[in-house]
Amino acid sequence: MSFAEFLHQVGDMGRFQIIHTMLLTIPIVLMASHNLLQNFTAAIPGHHCKVHINANNTGYPNATLRLDSQDLLRVTIPMDGNRQPEKCRRFVTAQWQLLDPNVTEPNGTQLDTEPCMEGWTYDRSMFTSTIITEWDLVCNLQKFRQMAQSIYMAGVLLGALVLGGLSDRFGRKVMLSWSFLQLAVMGTCTAFAPSFLSYCIFRFLGGMALSGFGLSIACLIVEWIPTEFRTITIAITGFVYTLGQILLAGLAYGIPDWRWLQLTVSLPFFFFLIYSWWFAESARWLVLAGKDDRAVKVLQRVARMNGKREEGEKITTEILKSKMQKELSTVKSSYTISDLVRTPAIRQIFCCLSIVWFSTSFSYYGLAMDLQNFGVSIYLIQLIFGAVDFPAKVVVTISMSYIGRRITLSAFLLLAGLVIIANIFVSRELQIVRTSLAVIGKGCLSAAFNCVFLFTTELYPTSIRQTGLGFGSTMARIGGIVAPLAKMLDEYFSFLPPFVYGAAPIISGIVATFLPETLNQLLPDTVEEVESRSQMKRGKDTKEKIPLQNQKKVLLKEAC
Repeated sequence: MSFAEFLHQVGDMGRFQIIHTMLLTIPIVLMASHNLLQNFTAAIPGHHCKVHINANNTGYPNATLRLDSQDLLRVTIPMDGNRQPEKCRRFVTAQWQLLDPNVTEPNGTQLDTEPCMEGWTYDRSMFTSTIITEWDLVCNLQKFRQMAQSIYMAGVLLGALVLGGLSDRFGRKVMLSWSFLQLAVMGTCTAFAPSFLSYCIFRFLGGMALSGFGLSIACLIVEWIPTEFRTITIAITGFVYTLGQILLAGLAYGIPDWRWLQLTVSLPFFFFLIYSWWFAESARWLVLAGKDDRAVKVLQRVARMNGKREEGEKITTEILKSKMQKELSTVKSSYTISDLVRTPAIRQIFCCLSIVWFSTSFSYYGLAMDLQNFGVSIYLIQLIFGAVDFPAKVVVTISMSYIGRRITLSAFLLLAGLVIIANIFVSRELQIVRTSLAVIGKGCLSAAFNCVFLFTTELYPTSIRQTGLGFGSTMARIGGIVAPLAKMLDEYFSFLPPFVYGAAPIISGIVATFLPETLNQLLPDTVEEVESRSQMKRGKDTKEKIPLQNQKKVLLKEAC
């Protein structure tokens, strides 16, 4: 008897699964808020050097009393090539002659300028406060904005590595509760960060926690859901994440101060921590971890909630051990990352999924974290980027259910790459067309994320599922860290960033075709089970070829 049969005995999709899944998906709403938060908390408002005028040293001693803001800018700040005030330079002395309509304005390079020695003046009409205005992260310090996001993604990466492994060792529920607590505390501390350094440290630790609770939620959902409902359940969690992207646009619009916005998306995790005590530990993990008594209690609790008390009472420790003897006999005391490459079938899955996770995240964050360069309202583009996920995930859910995971994943990755590369050949004047293609590409990448998330949980066995999912998430975070660096390529050729963002999913789309299909298959519990399936498939392929070979020999013999 497999664990799936025990799950069916206690109620495979009853009241427990519905409530359990609902409570687990609520925190996912704010996952998008933390991942994409710096689009707003680190938004760069319009700015220029602070105006300084010494009227006593000019021929216009009373001018400052009558000048409006535009005239003040004209005499103190040089204009750039787009006839906009320079962001990082100012005139050494006020150029009063520029106010005379009969004087031809000289080239800005002919006049003495200097850096913004006294700070900057910011346009606060859209954002009252961001980390940019808080710590003057502009001009020579603007690179620290990208660095802050990379540090956050590095925290998410480390969390996937560390917390994913700890979850396989200490359990999904324990690490989920710890992640809620860590994110609540670190997110709140970020809102009160007194310096940029402390801000980066708190964001790093918050990123670790976010990765931890994301992985634990995925495993707790998948390991309590029967095969036939797995696709739709993962799709629902994807829709919830999409809802979080749309919610972020509304929150950011209503809360223009970065500290209050940070606090708003962090405090709810204290509430999630309080109700996390109700969650049921994965009975699959308990059995494979040798905690049979706890597994029986959890299964009986699920049976009671699903109205199958009598069926649950029939399950005892002895029955559980005897029926799952095969799975238990092949389980090691502990698993490490090395187990992902120890055997051939798992190794192939590991390599292919690593490429897919990296490239999908790389292109996704390349598009999603560059909202200010689309030339439209940052709130509107965030809303559109979130809304496009709904039709994309509906299509991917239907496709996964009827066509299969492998073909669906490959198709969406290839389409995303082709659309992004096609944008290279669209004129920059056609802003609507360019934005539309970017939205389509982002929607395809979101769909691919949904697919690879489910695909990964189905391909890895229970014993190393969290470790495998954690490493996949690690590769995704590496892609998120590298994505901003690719933007630097436009200093050499403007077409290079979109070309790289498009080429990555095309390559991974091809790689995805080498993964085994998991449609309508039971979750594997051990490494040996995965290897056995792979060998059976290869054996089947060989048997199908033998009759053709024998037939060829017969025909040759008859011809002779």
